[in-house]
Amino acid sequence: MSESRTSTVHTIPVTLNDGTEAVLGERFGGKVLLVVNVASKCGLTPQYEGLEELYQTFRAEGLEILGVPCNQFMGQEPGTDPEIGEFCKVNYGVTFPLAAKTEVNGEATHPLYQALKAYPSGSAEDISWNFEKFLIGRDGDVIGRFAPRTEPLSEEVTAAVRAAL
Repeated sequence: MSESRTSTVHTIPVTLNDGTEAVLGERFGGKVLLVVNVASKCGLTPQYEGLEELYQTFRAEGLEILGVPCNQFMGQEPGTDPEIGEFCKVNYGVTFPLAAKTEVNGEATHPLYQALKAYPSGSAEDISWNFEKFLIGRDGDVIGRFAPRTEPLSEEVTAAVRAAL
């Protein structure tokens, strides 16, 4: 993939759940990053458990996960950022970082999701539902996109993570 695409992904700033700002490359550069739009009141919410297990299994090898709460799918993420963070810790033991609530589709799409949705063909296909997953390589290139119903511990995801590490 092109140099400009890599630097674009790595230079994207995001606001984390605690209100702090982070630039992807400064926070996650040199690591493999799984970005997942998440929701607390969705039928797929139990995937938090698999995401945390994946994180604990591969974190020492260089995997990071960024959960990106989004309320664009039937209002399934209605809470405030502190409420979302508390829900994830209490109910699923989540230790990976969360972003602040973010728009992933539409006119207010966050620049991170503008870049992610360009993978693989530049088609900018919209996020279809909660828990869509994007795998970003150590160099900042998007190397995988997984449908919402694809479980975090599925062979498809774990094989892609292993290959990227």
